[in-house]
Amino acid sequence: MEARREKSPSCGTICLKSLLFIFNVLFWLAGGAVLVVGLWTLVRKSDYISLLNSSFYTTSTYLLIAAGCVVIVTGVIGCCATLNERRSLLVVYLVLLLCVFLLEIIAGVLAFIYYQKCFPFCSQVDNDLIDNLRLTMQQKYQQPGEDGVTLAVDKLHQEFKCCGSNSSADWADSLWIKSDFNHRLVPDSCCKSPSYLCGLRDHPSNIYKVEGGCIVKLEEFILDQLYIIGVVGGGIAFLQLLGMIFTCCLYCNLKDEPY
Repeated sequence: MEARREKSPSCGTICLKSLLFIFNVLFWLAGGAVLVVGLWTLVRKSDYISLLNSSFYTTSTYLLIAAGCVVIVTGVIGCCATLNERRSLLVVYLVLLLCVFLLEIIAGVLAFIYYQKCFPFCSQVDNDLIDNLRLTMQQKYQQPGEDGVTLAVDKLHQEFKCCGSNSSADWADSLWIKSDFNHRLVPDSCCKSPSYLCGLRDHPSNIYKVEGGCIVKLEEFILDQLYIIGVVGGGIAFLQLLGMIFTCCLYCNLKDEPY
């Protein structure tokens, strides 16, 4: 008896599988990039972002990490569903892709809304954030058990080329500046060329005095990141829309699998 020959997949199915597989590889790489950015932000930037005492920025970082993990898992499921031609996995993949798509749209919209609340009036930042940063600098800098705050403030000064929350004058009310053993007018990290005891002089040629305070620059940095996240999220969401179309087409082209 002649063995029954299996029906070979059509050219359309092969093309759809190839397109969807390439899309999933790119999607997986995008998820890895988002995860790396989230981890980098958490490790390298969270120290001085934490000075703002606002849960919004910390939550955004953890959401980036969670989104990266979900995207990676979704990409793996998509590759398995595509290679094995299993319609049940394609349905799971499509649902996950739709959920991530909706979350990215929501995150992008919220990022732009928060961005528009400030710009083009970035000087009108939240008063609570200004007060929190100023009080943190004045009451915790160089105080016992506050090494993390001291390191974060010094890093903030140097990275954003600023001094104090609103201005270098904020340091006049600092507990550390007022202490008997200290004769500096500002921390050494406010100096344009930091060195030991350089904070004894607060002339604009020596410190970041005319450049402005750190709160506005920090807010501008965060809002710039929100803008980038919104734009990139919108672009990835568009690619996901194409991926969902490819998935639906492949689902319809595949024969019914046996259960």
